[in-house]
Amino acid sequence: MSTHPSALSRRAIAMLKAVGAGRAELRCSCEPDLRVDGLSCCDQNTAHDLARAGLIRAATPVARGQWSPAELTDAGHRALDVFPAAA
Repeated sequence: MSTHPSALSRRAIAMLKAVGAGRAELRCSCEPDLRVDGLSCCDQNTAHDLARAGLIRAATPVARGQWSPAELTDAGHRALDVFPAAA
């Protein structure tokens, strides 16, 4: 996945916005899973891509397999800055 904003799908943008709003959690593992509002994300491949691209990460260190609040990295903030808040 490219970290360039024009390469992000609408779903990826929505996931970044949920993370930025404090509504998401990551399960820490080599392929972190994402929950939004307590529900498993329907597109874990995109969640994995966002984590691998360095756009999201766990906000707190936890044991492997445990859930942590998700946060945007600096690159995630930059990628999201180009999209209007209402989009």
